[in-house]
Amino acid sequence: MEWLSKPGLNIGFLSRYPPMHCGVGEYTRMLVSALKSVAPWTRITVFTSTLIGEEPWVDEELGVDVIPSFTEKGLDYSKLPDIIAERGGVDILHVEHEYGIFGTSKELINVLERLRDEGLVKKTVITMHSVLHPYSGRLEEVSFQRELNRLDAVIVHSVPQEFELQWQGIEPRRIHRIPHGTLINPYLGYPKNLLARSLGLNEEELRGLVLVIPGFLRPDKGLDILFNAIEYMGDLNSTIVVAGEPRDKSIIELIEDARTRLNIVLIEKYLSNEEILRVIGLADILVLPYNDKPGIYSVSGILHLSMGGLKPIVGSRTPRLVELYQYAPRLTVPARAPRELAEKIRWVTNNYDYAVAYMATLYSYAARTQWHRMARRHLNLYTKLLAGKEHEIVPEEETHHTTL
Repeated sequence: MEWLSKPGLNIGFLSRYPPMHCGVGEYTRMLVSALKSVAPWTRITVFTSTLIGEEPWVDEELGVDVIPSFTEKGLDYSKLPDIIAERGGVDILHVEHEYGIFGTSKELINVLERLRDEGLVKKTVITMHSVLHPYSGRLEEVSFQRELNRLDAVIVHSVPQEFELQWQGIEPRRIHRIPHGTLINPYLGYPKNLLARSLGLNEEELRGLVLVIPGFLRPDKGLDILFNAIEYMGDLNSTIVVAGEPRDKSIIELIEDARTRLNIVLIEKYLSNEEILRVIGLADILVLPYNDKPGIYSVSGILHLSMGGLKPIVGSRTPRLVELYQYAPRLTVPARAPRELAEKIRWVTNNYDYAVAYMATLYSYAARTQWHRMARRHLNLYTKLLAGKEHEIVPEEETHHTTL
């Protein structure tokens, strides 16, 4: 591969970063870790937000400097040029973009252009973790997306994101689809009692079929749909494990109310990726009954963590779970459909071995999207951009879903 001949590649990421409680921050660290694994000679700096302070620190495990450099929601990028200049510039400045972090201010695009024009940055790259359709009603976000032609490359994770940006006028040659990375779960085969104890759970609470819904607890995760579905299945001996940090007080009230009727185990805290993998290891079935807001295209990081667990996954047909729909369509149901969700969970329960076999195409996709493979695709893009050969980048072929 061409990137193997590029020692000394200097990459800067503009992103949140752990210990901030943020999915994009966790994504950035996993990508940085994979880049360091496959190309240890790369120099990587994370220019992060001032959300949790202004003192720089070092990620000792990865050997990465983390420097607070901007104020969130596009309020202030004035320190960023001087900070990058002090480090001698970077070859690639890569923004891990989410509207909740960067807002809709076009000053982000302006400062990236200035850095490139002043020679502090050779090429600018942005990953759009969320792409908005005009139907969302969020016209400031749509206006921001129309400015993306001013950057050298735009990365998206899914087919709907790619074609939505094309429809909004972004040049197809600038758009590069690189799937979200996947971690193959290292806790496969661990006894449930050991995993439960490691998470501080009473293993006796895990009775019958264990259904797990991991990740930040928000209304759009569809907990109410899952609880209604299980109530329809009154004869199902099951435990629902809900694990994650609450982002809405109403979610805890919903859970406490449902606890009077259902066996629910709540892990109410921010979970590291390792802890989420252990929670996933507890599952017999992972349930993702998401209820996406209209007009938002994104990809679920929890889905990729779940895929790596090699367990049956039942989810809703929403943009965030488009990969589940592509590679295991028979295990999806319409959004906001508790009766259909109940029927699907019962089908998986009664046909468990067949469901696992049916998921083989999704498991293959999980193997193909492991983080080290996605890191290589990033490196290939970076080196092609620096060599002025971005027109030569060809998307990897991906297996189409089967319809057993």
